Formats: sequence, C-alpha cells, structure tokens
Amino acid sequence: MDDRIVRCLVVSDFNSGNFCGLLNNDKSTPIVCAAAGPYGQVAELLLDLGHPCWRDKPEALVVWTSPETAVPSFHSLLDFQAIPIEQILEEVDRYTSSLLGLSGRVPTVFVPTWVLPPQQRGLGVLELKHGAGAAGALLQMNARLALALRETAGYFVLDAQRWVTSVGPRACNPQLWYMGKVPFSASVFKEAVADIKAALTGLHGQSRKLLLVDLDDTLWGGSVGEVGWPQLSLGGHDPIGEAFVDFQLAIRSLKHRGVILGIISKNEETVALEAIRNHPEMVLRLEDFAGWRINWDDKARNITDLVDELNLGLQSVVYIDNDAGQRQRIRGALPEVFVPEWPADKMLYRESLWQLRCFDSPVLSLEDLARADMYAVDRQRKDSAGAFQTIDEWIRDLRIAVQIEVLDESNLPRATQLFNKTNQMNLSTRRLAAAELWQWSQREQCRLWTFRVRDRFGDCGLAGIASLEWENGRGKVVDFILSCRAFGRRIEETMLHTLLHYARCEKLSRVEAVYLATKKNKPCLDFFQGSGFMQFPENTYAWDVREDYPAPADILLC
Repeated sequence: MDDRIVRCLVVSDFNSGNFCGLLNNDKSTPIVCAAAGPYGQVAELLLDLGHPCWRDKPEALVVWTSPETAVPSFHSLLDFQAIPIEQILEEVDRYTSSLLGLSGRVPTVFVPTWVLPPQQRGLGVLELKHGAGAAGALLQMNARLALALRETAGYFVLDAQRWVTSVGPRACNPQLWYMGKVPFSASVFKEAVADIKAALTGLHGQSRKLLLVDLDDTLWGGSVGEVGWPQLSLGGHDPIGEAFVDFQLAIRSLKHRGVILGIISKNEETVALEAIRNHPEMVLRLEDFAGWRINWDDKARNITDLVDELNLGLQSVVYIDNDAGQRQRIRGALPEVFVPEWPADKMLYRESLWQLRCFDSPVLSLEDLARADMYAVDRQRKDSAGAFQTIDEWIRDLRIAVQIEVLDESNLPRATQLFNKTNQMNLSTRRLAAAELWQWSQREQCRLWTFRVRDRFGDCGLAGIASLEWENGRGKVVDFILSCRAFGRRIEETMLHTLLHYARCEKLSRVEAVYLATKKNKPCLDFFQGSGFMQFPENTYAWDVREDYPAPADILLC
C-alpha cells in the first residue's frame, strides 16, 4: 500500500474539528492530514481560492453542509412555508455551480448528501407528498446534486443517509449541537471516515480485486469429503442452507462488478469440483472462478501460487475462511492479504460481506464489469500455449489486435484506473487523479495513448498506456504501463513502436526512458533490458529515432 500522506481540507457549515480529528487519527492507509476551514464560511471559501486555508494545496476536499444552509429556501420549507420545488432546485443548481468551480483545482472532491435528523418527522404522512414535505424535497435535492456532479472527474457524492441510518436515533445529538455546533455523533463521523478512506484507497489504485474463499462451512454447510455433496447444507427450506445461497449470490454480485473469484480449500479436488458442478443449489459455478487450489497443502502457499498464476499481487487479495486458525495463519504468513474477521453465525455471512469496503472503486468501467470473465477466459488462453513449440507460434495463433487511441473523455476513467492500479509493468509508477491525468495529457508537448487488446479468445479491454513528452528535439517516455493480463504477448513492443513512430513524425532525434524502481516493477526493467534500447547509467534507456523500431509482425494494429 502506498504510504503517502493525503492533504485534505474540510469545508463545512458546522464545527468539523471532531471529524478532522478522527480522519487524522485513523491509521489505515493512505494516511490523511485533515484541516478544517473556518467555521460556517462555505460559500466564501468555495469562491476565494486565495484564502490561507488553500495554501497547502489540498489533494482532497470534503464539502459537508446542512440542506437548510446550502439551500436557503429549504429552511423556509422546514418552517412549513409553501416553497415551490422549482425554487429549491434552482438554489441547488447555484450551490453545485460553486462546487464545480473547483474543477481542476482540487483533484478529489467529496460531497456528503444532505440529511435530516432521524427525530424530525415533519408532516408525517405528507412528508413525501410532492410540494409538501421536507423529506420529499430532500430526495429531489440530493438527486439533483448527484446528477450535476456525476459527469465531472474527481467529484464523488457520498451517502450520508447511510451513515446516519447505521447509527440510529443517536446519530444526531441536540446537546452536541447547542454546546459545540457539532451536528452528528462520533459514530456518524467514524462511518464517514471509513467511507472516505476506502474511496482514497481506491483512488490510489489500491482497492482489492481478488476474493478467495474456502469451501466447507464457508461456501456451503458441512464437509463435502465426509457427508458427500447431496448432504451439504445449501438451499432448500433450511434457514442455514438459505443463508449460504444468499452468501453465494452476494459473492456473485461482486463478480458482476469486477471482483475476480478464486477458491482455496483443503479438500480432495475431484470431490469438491463434483459438488460445484452437480449440486442443484450452487449459485457459483466453475466458470465463475478464475482459478483454484483445492488440495491438502498449506493454504498460505496455495494462495501465493494462485496469485502468481493470475499475475496479481498479494495486496489485491481478500481471503474468507470460517476457520479462525486458518485466518490467523494467513495473516501471519501473508500480511499483505486482507483477512476479515468472520462470524460464527452462518446467517450473518452475507451481511458481513456487504460491510466490506475494501472492494470500493472510484470507477466502474466496462472493463471492470467484464474483468472476472476476462480472467476466466485468460485461463483458456494460457492453456492453449501448451499446444505450441514456440511463443511466436502461440502469438500467431492468438490473432492479437491492438487498437491505439489518444486519451479522451471516453477512455479517461479506465485509463486513470489502470494508471493508478498497475504496479509490475510500470516504468515510473506515478499516480494521478483523472483531472490531473487529463490536464497533463493536454499540455502542448505531451501525448498519451491507450491500447485496447483483443484476440481470438475475447476482448482484454484497455490494457496499456504509454506517454511521451518532448523538448528541444528530444523525447522522454513518461509512462509505460501494461496490465498483467497482457504481459509477454508482444504488446510491449507494439507500444514502443507507437511511441517511436510518433517521435519520428515530430522529428525528434532521441527518445529516453528512465526506469524508477519500486518493490514491484522489476518486470518493466526486465523488458527494457531486452527491448533493444541502448542502456546507460542510472537505469536510463535510449533509442536513436533515426533507426526504425518495427511493429511485431503478428500483431494487427487498428
């Protein structure tokens, strides 16, 4: 995990000292250094970027307001005055315009939704009547807020209602308000901190993307090796069996949002696979899993082997096991793997999975939604390599096509995600938010390309990024990034060909690439050492642009 410190400014119409304190004292990564803007000066601070609170150039901003302060007409509605909803929504639009004025100045802006205290009943039965109750108006206000901010990179509307609901009646304490102008209890602020830290983790490319699960008493009830698959507790009219089905449904929903699935189990493989194939109540099928290790070996070793096979890192892994001893074993042997505590009560499995924030991601691209299926297909792709004598024959059989695109608004979300998540094939491992990446790519002497890959097995999606900047006739490769799913298939050489062809068009004389070492990006060093580039001290590699760098013969460029 990246151990950088994120500077955060909190702008609010209440005393946010308690909230900032909780943000600063939370030791999970990334570490946040939060400062509170002057109390009650939201509008002024959003307009006056010369104010001293902006001096440290925060990387994240939290703008947390009450609805009656941000939207004055809503205050009148709370007083049971007849205020047209159109007037209220116009004021919401003015408020969101002031937020959007920060676009490009702060990489990440978090805006919690507006909420009312749980104790405030308003008009009771009329609260959701159009034009009558505050609750109905608030639903429209929050929808308008989210709609206005959803298309702008770096803006995220957070569900504050869920924080309040999870805490219950004591979420808002009148004594805290009257004594310190603090509208929420510490429990609400803790929920907010957890969601913001999860969002920052995802923005830094560190969200988890591989879920590994045990089988016996985790995915189903009972030991399949002892009772046989027909006797497993799974489905039927049994509350425990029903809970296991719901747990599998929740796991499958994670797969649908891009989380890769795998199995780690101490069992006879043939027996376990027979259960997965044949049990009529199994929701998850073999094709849902990118891989498995079902044997009697040490689970820590099995996790390492499977992660290596999938070309991922241990920092991507979540492991779920009902056995406390096995959980402790994995935590001790593989500290990078996240092993959540797991309830003894099987009927709490689904709820426990729902509560995990480690899969939160700031972007859900088409590639994300198809990722789990891509890994399953990749297993077929790798298996096909065994039928060929040489890698050239295998690549020729794959019929790889690479589509080259300049960075634009359509591919920016996925490019940002790949930019911040890729560790192994990554030349410089710089990290930028979407707005920062876009601004850099628009500089006069900078260019960034994305590379989409497909072959006869299917679409690998946007798998590569390469960027070039130049000055005084010389170019520098700033970024050279390739997804682990596309390693070793001549995509790397295709990317270099693209960079150098453009450099020749710009009449550059030389292009250099400087490798910046991290703990995980040695594969990028290995590639450049064998790329044909001239090697110089301090991990610098160079190419004389007068020399052609041909595209691989068996790759179709689109």
